[in-house]
Amino acid sequence: MTSSADPSRRLMPVVRLAPAKVNLTLAVLGVRPDGFHELHSVIAPTGVVDRLSVSPLPPGGHDTLHVAGFDAGPVADNLVLRAVAAARRAAREAGFGPDAPPPLAARLEKRIPVAAGLGGGSSDAAAALDAALEAWGVDLGVETRLAVAASLGSDVPFFLAGGPALVEGRGERLTPLAWLRDAPDWPDRPGLLLVTPAVALSTPAVFRAWDAGARVAGGAARLASTHLADELRRGALNSDMLLTRASVLAAANDLALAAAAVEPALVPFKRALLRLLGRPVGLSGSGPTHWALYPSLAEADEAADRLRAAVASGALAAPGPRPPFIEATAITPPPPASEKQP
Repeated sequence: MTSSADPSRRLMPVVRLAPAKVNLTLAVLGVRPDGFHELHSVIAPTGVVDRLSVSPLPPGGHDTLHVAGFDAGPVADNLVLRAVAAARRAAREAGFGPDAPPPLAARLEKRIPVAAGLGGGSSDAAAALDAALEAWGVDLGVETRLAVAASLGSDVPFFLAGGPALVEGRGERLTPLAWLRDAPDWPDRPGLLLVTPAVALSTPAVFRAWDAGARVAGGAARLASTHLADELRRGALNSDMLLTRASVLAAANDLALAAAAVEPALVPFKRALLRLLGRPVGLSGSGPTHWALYPSLAEADEAADRLRAAVASGALAAPGPRPPFIEATAITPPPPASEKQP
């Protein structure tokens, strides 16, 4: 389906917020025949976001991208431009017309740390896909959008879900999940503290370390992931119940040992966090971002201030050439049913 409006005459840019994600669980079930790893992971979007805006350019030019904030590497390799190109191909295949949709000027304000286990690049790609289609007035439908997203990367489809989800396969199978029963009345509960040391971890390198044997046997992460997904699917959890499971969830990441094998400095760093915070600390994705749950956003914010002070005083030594990224936030619940895509 396409719009008859001329996208080049659009007066206002299309703006999307691209959220960071946190893996509350991450079980690696094995290697698939296609070489990817079979996953079972409960993932949730957070309030830490990149901001992307796109505007149509006159026909005949090229897509452009300006990035501010965290260094995301060479612009030509950025997933935003790849997502725009993929959206254009899909739009043409859907009958937009013989001519490609017009080029876009994109601006990305990068606030999510790069190569941090927070899915920032994948989230930017999902935002770019959605924004480009709106800028052109093209509706591809949910299934086609998911297929295009999956072609861009394993994490990209999740960011089209709009809330917590169970992610399976290599990331292409999504089951949207409800969030906590008390979320409508207590949107700041629980709080989430994110701590990212300034070391970039390559996801392929971490998986190679897992393949080489840096893993824990027994399937505990799979059990924890299955249990959490089932409880959220049934709407059986509130924030207090989630907090009581924090220690189980913090241990439910099958890539934690592999991440430490790639970057050994994460081991003493996590020990220091455990000592300073006095609560369970988990790893998001392939790292190096660590997370901790708090009863409220205010308490997570207080903990963030304490960690920043510890970094400044030298009480917390973090790997990397810069101080760690420290942010208090919350998990973003699913949108109301009336706002979900059909």
